[in-house]
Amino acid sequence: MAKFFGNLHLVLVVGLVAAIAVMVGYGANPDYGLEVTTSAVFRWLHVFFGVLWIGLLYYLNFVQVPTMPKIPAEQKGAITGHIAPKVFFFFRYAALLTVVTGLVIATVDGYAHEAMTFSVPGKVSLIGLGMWMALIMAFNVWFIIWPAQKKILGIVEASAEEKAAAAPRALAASRTNLLLSLPMLYCMVSANVTG
Repeated sequence: MAKFFGNLHLVLVVGLVAAIAVMVGYGANPDYGLEVTTSAVFRWLHVFFGVLWIGLLYYLNFVQVPTMPKIPAEQKGAITGHIAPKVFFFFRYAALLTVVTGLVIATVDGYAHEAMTFSVPGKVSLIGLGMWMALIMAFNVWFIIWPAQKKILGIVEASAEEKAAAAPRALAASRTNLLLSLPMLYCMVSANVTG
């Protein structure tokens, strides 16, 4: 068992197979009132990627950023050279895939235009508000946080002044995302828009 649980990719594959088995087993059973549809699969993917994205956002804001000043200089390289680049890889692609799967759901279920334009009051407007907040957050990840972090982590060449200027920009964008994540999550779980 140690060998199995020591292999992240194998655990993920088995988890994926288990999820598919549950989808087919329960989704194919009309007694449960469930069906496996494109929307259902993308909802599952949306939740998976969203949990990964927001989980890493919270890890960065609650753990890594506040802890970094307390780490001795000779130990910081382990974080900046090994852990942080991996965190930011999963962070930015989870953001992208959360947005893409969310837009697929809204399109397949037929409410994308109404949600994004707030043209239908109520639950569709609530999901639309959540979608706009998520788009702002994803923009921050890809166009403010990641470019700044590449400089801070030494992934791209930057002067000491450029690194110093990048840090508060990255922090402000990250804290903006933390702030927006709270109402965004409310919008997403409260709208319950179904196709």
